[in-house]
Amino acid sequence: MVLKADYKTTFEPARVIQPIYTGGAVALSEDGRLLATTLGEDALVTDLNTGAHLARIEGDGEPLTTLALTPDSRYLILCSRSLSMRIYALYEPDHLVNTIEAKLLRTIKPHSTPVITAAVDATSSLLATGAADGSIKVWDLRGGYTTHTFHGHSGIISALHFFEVDTTELDQTSKSKKRKNKQRNIEAEEVPQDETTVGYRLSSGGEDGKIRVWDLHKRKSIATLDAHVSVVRSLAYSPENRLLLSASRDKTAILWDARTWQQQSTLAVLETVERAGFLESGRFLYTAGETARLRVWSVETGTELTEEQEAGTETEAIVDVLYHAGLQFLVTVHADQTLMLHALTPLQDLTASVASRMLALPVLRRISGTHDEVIDLAYIGSDRRHLALATNLEDIRIVTLDSVRLGSDSSYFGADVGLLRGHSDIIITISIDWSGHWLATGAKDNNAKLWRLNPANNDYSCYATFTGHAESIGAVSLPSASPAVGSKEYENPLEHPPRFMVTGSQDKTVKRWDVPTSSGKIPRAAYTRKAHDKDINAIATSYSSTTPLFASASQDRTAKIWDSETGEAIGVLRGHKRGVWSVAFSPPHMPALTIGDGGGASSAKGMVLTGSGDKTVRIWSLSDYSCLRTFEGHANSVLKVVWLPAPQTGRKGRHARSVQVASAAGDGLVKVWDAQSGECAATLDNHIDRVWALAVKPSAAKDTQTNAGGAQEERMQDGDDEDEEDTEASFPESTLELVSGSADSTLTFWHDTTALTAQAATKQSTARVEQDQELQSHIRSQNYREAIVLALQLNHPKRLLDLFTTVVSGPQEPGSLTGKKDVDSVLTSLSDAQLWSLLRRTRDWNANGRTHTVAQHVFHAILRLIPKHRLLTLRDRRRNKLELEENVDADGELAEGMKEVALRDKGKQESMKDVLDGLRAYTQRHVERAEKVGEERFVLLWALQQMDGVGGAIRAEKGINGTDEARGEGPGDMMMLE
Repeated sequence: MVLKADYKTTFEPARVIQPIYTGGAVALSEDGRLLATTLGEDALVTDLNTGAHLARIEGDGEPLTTLALTPDSRYLILCSRSLSMRIYALYEPDHLVNTIEAKLLRTIKPHSTPVITAAVDATSSLLATGAADGSIKVWDLRGGYTTHTFHGHSGIISALHFFEVDTTELDQTSKSKKRKNKQRNIEAEEVPQDETTVGYRLSSGGEDGKIRVWDLHKRKSIATLDAHVSVVRSLAYSPENRLLLSASRDKTAILWDARTWQQQSTLAVLETVERAGFLESGRFLYTAGETARLRVWSVETGTELTEEQEAGTETEAIVDVLYHAGLQFLVTVHADQTLMLHALTPLQDLTASVASRMLALPVLRRISGTHDEVIDLAYIGSDRRHLALATNLEDIRIVTLDSVRLGSDSSYFGADVGLLRGHSDIIITISIDWSGHWLATGAKDNNAKLWRLNPANNDYSCYATFTGHAESIGAVSLPSASPAVGSKEYENPLEHPPRFMVTGSQDKTVKRWDVPTSSGKIPRAAYTRKAHDKDINAIATSYSSTTPLFASASQDRTAKIWDSETGEAIGVLRGHKRGVWSVAFSPPHMPALTIGDGGGASSAKGMVLTGSGDKTVRIWSLSDYSCLRTFEGHANSVLKVVWLPAPQTGRKGRHARSVQVASAAGDGLVKVWDAQSGECAATLDNHIDRVWALAVKPSAAKDTQTNAGGAQEERMQDGDDEDEEDTEASFPESTLELVSGSADSTLTFWHDTTALTAQAATKQSTARVEQDQELQSHIRSQNYREAIVLALQLNHPKRLLDLFTTVVSGPQEPGSLTGKKDVDSVLTSLSDAQLWSLLRRTRDWNANGRTHTVAQHVFHAILRLIPKHRLLTLRDRRRNKLELEENVDADGELAEGMKEVALRDKGKQESMKDVLDGLRAYTQRHVERAEKVGEERFVLLWALQQMDGVGGAIRAEKGINGTDEARGEGPGDMMMLE
């Protein structure tokens, strides 16, 4: 017997692309694998090779001021504005993959002001912190104590760097004098000097432009370098050249001789420098700063080796560079929260001579730390394995949805693979054509652009620019109808751009543009129409190639239907009480909607879906432009609406998905609506801010066209089987994927799990019925062992109570505590989970006066049969999840009854003491009631005896013969009868 569960639409978040960096400090491990980034008040550890989020460390309520990751990846140090410094130990658990566990070792208050910068030495044993009050402290990471405290800077500490000098050339005479001075010194030091620190140095740069070099062995400053006139942002040391490099916002970088601490050379960088360092064993150095240019210089000659580069914008400025000796790349961190990996291979064959010139270091990979506010998105490519994102910037980001590894480079799900640059202001809207190879964008610069996309070859280029609107473009749309199968446009869409494009603007006009057949030609508008009284928010084109239409949605609370060929308005959709934010035509082969008990809403001309600021979603008929359905349920403006793919017709008895639409709103929710019933089928919740973007992953264009032709044949074949009775449950096989983008910088990929949910529910119902039948069979055959265990697993308290009642009330076997020796044996063989469940059931039965007798018998048997130490540790064992190992079915799944018990127990965290207290409280009540009944019985018997005595005396006095007494008709007996 197979049951069919009720059809219920379910979606689960299969993948999520979240921010990894929102500005602040960044750190890289020595092997280049782990990347530690600031995420507001939290810290995130990411695998740079796979993009996997390995660990997220929650903050203490205040934003992080800096963080540091030891080179060996064993410790992570976080400092926040709360003046606390937390040190975490990082380790990879053996039983988990792509996970790092962070264990808090200690929390310290290092300074009286916030820590601004931190540095770790090469041995991962020393940590230096610089505070806003100009003080510096050196810490032993393993011990957690301070080893050095330095004062000398007059302002904020802006840079720190550990390095080690060669001690073989130290003056032996000075060393001997030092020993003599130490012997004469009668003041004891707080921390004994360690000879292993000889040669260890710490350089510090401050807001005052000065650099100080501290000797960790002597515990004092050995040099003060005063040449910069602005804040020192970077310090680095080259042991090969014995040079210290400093870079400042005074647009210079200086090389200092570590033997004499004199300036060896000064580089006029001519831009604010944020970071500088050595490359290739000190042969070269790099500088990076406000112009977003990564420049390479020769250490020997002091000249720049990279060719002239175009300066970037202010948001592209480089704020940090991450590099460790031995890596084949370095990472630049930009002001727009973007990280770029640059290859260093061109430096290996480069000579440091003046004549050698090179191009800028090539970019291996671009990583978006955060996608900012996701405004719009679209699946692109013929296989729809890439995503185009409009993220409140002037550029379109292309991310891959595949996880592939090519050579030394690797891409992962959500990795940036392309960038479309050309607009000069924020892009508001995007649209993709039927093939996925042509993308239209509209921006606040009053221009629209058409892009040719070939993700297979990583080729993304601007095909045409459309100029003519007087204000920003808020809506664009490309034709949705696909060309005829077999046509040259269908077979080679990359070489055949769309015929036209429609744009809508804040100037309240719509324009249709004829797309030129070759790139480079200036497109012209075929017509311009005054469309609405307020801003135009959205435009959509129909899927019909014979009668092409487009719809426009506006803030004037209306949507209009237009003939795209003539540019004439043929219908107005009125009914919304606020501005209309989104509009979409129904896809081909969408079934009609029935109205009432009778007729249906004709869909010969199709339907239109709109979402409005009045928090409603509406479906309109294109036959008479009437409203067919209104969906209410969102708590904020509906910002985006889409149609889900048309349901496929199946055989009789199959669960066919009805017509459904999805909407995204300002309340952070995505809702799926049943268009036929008008009810909300599912609510998808994974965002904490407005959901602007929503898209359904279409199947491959050619597959869609081919499958459409075979739909009628499939329906005819299914019709032949209408009278055939299904012998097993059937469910819709769906690969539906829905992606939502929000203002919280998060992308969520929702997979339709309706079929899996229905199958699981049917399997669960079938198994439950079979187990119920098996339980009843065990009870009828008095097979107590199997009956008790199965009743506990199925969570059948009533049947379990009836079973124990039968045992307790029936014939008692000698030597049995419950009445049946088999039942006693079952109690001793119960697992911890089963015993715990039985104890809780016993407590519940004991709370009822009608069932407390059975409860007392069972509890008495448990106390006599189960060792005390096992009962006392029963709840602890449950916390160790032993019940999960002992209560699984044949498929390795937890028994249904145990699942329900676990869900019921979740959050309560009951202990053995709680159960015993409940048993004791009601047992005491039962004892008190029994004592009271006993007392009342004693009084009643005494009264009856007294009455019998009085009645006998009266009868003797009246001379009543013993006949009446023999009949037992004395006064006491009469009262008893009465």
